[in-house]
Amino acid sequence: MTRTGSGRPECGETDSVGHSVAQRLRAHAGVGAGVPFSVEFNPPRDSAGEARLWRAVREFERMHPAFVSMTYGAGGSTKDRTVRITGELARETTLLPVAHLTAVGHSVAELRSLVGSYADSGIRNLLVLRGDPPGDPLGPWAKHPEGVHYAEELVRIVRDLGAFHVGVASFPQGHHRSPDLDHDTRFLVAKLRAGAEYSITQMFFDVEHYLRLRDRVSALDPEQGAKPIIPELMPITSLRTVARAEELCGRPLPESVMARLRRAAGSGPEPDQSAVRAEGIAIATEMAERLIREGAPCLHFITLNFAKATGEVLTNLGYGVGEAPLPVR
Repeated sequence: MTRTGSGRPECGETDSVGHSVAQRLRAHAGVGAGVPFSVEFNPPRDSAGEARLWRAVREFERMHPAFVSMTYGAGGSTKDRTVRITGELARETTLLPVAHLTAVGHSVAELRSLVGSYADSGIRNLLVLRGDPPGDPLGPWAKHPEGVHYAEELVRIVRDLGAFHVGVASFPQGHHRSPDLDHDTRFLVAKLRAGAEYSITQMFFDVEHYLRLRDRVSALDPEQGAKPIIPELMPITSLRTVARAEELCGRPLPESVMARLRRAAGSGPEPDQSAVRAEGIAIATEMAERLIREGAPCLHFITLNFAKATGEVLTNLGYGVGEAPLPVR
């Protein structure tokens, strides 16, 4: 592969990792039953966590996800690890990696350098996010003095740097900093108009929120509404993971979901963990089944670097290990 002096790929280059998320989803459209799936990984904190991550990677690789994404710590706290492992995913697996890129805590020069580092690792797909403040995700957000304030600006920077494919975040219940859903929808459409090819939603537990988001985007801008909005799911495997799920959602879980989990836990001195886990898998499966019926273009799963729970949901949905990978057009 030839590269420019900045380390970014030349326009028109092709390679095994140069296919985009949108291409993968278009290739699947109308092919067989169901929809493609994708998974999200987190940079591990130590060698044991890295070994666990790679076990999950190899398990999912056998099921041929459309793509996999690697998150990026608040304020760049996992920057080096994120770049290294995402590059290894590109070089050492058959997976299509998508690297998270956040604006928080970075100057424009640093962001451009980071994009160049991804390019040097063979990464052409980026999920562009404004990012949460380090320490307190719900705390005040402060722009870097030499950085950008909005994800829309970062989308434009990345697209100007070369032949990159960009996704962004979307929020079925609205971003917690948005005053209302209309305001939030305008910001999403602005990111898509800036060059984003798709969005991945914040995790949710009520499919109606996803459907109404899709309706709002299409009503505001039908052209941008035609771009994929990928729903994000996470199977609840214990009552302890509820707090983590609510942190990622930015909101409490719906009472209907909590009631099911509480019933499964039982009234004994200790919760029935196996029953809670089974109920969490059932909830995720039911949500996925409805999303498929409603025409979702892909199912994106938060895995926390474990393969088992997501694998069970996929098995319930009829996805098989060793299925042929998606064709690419």
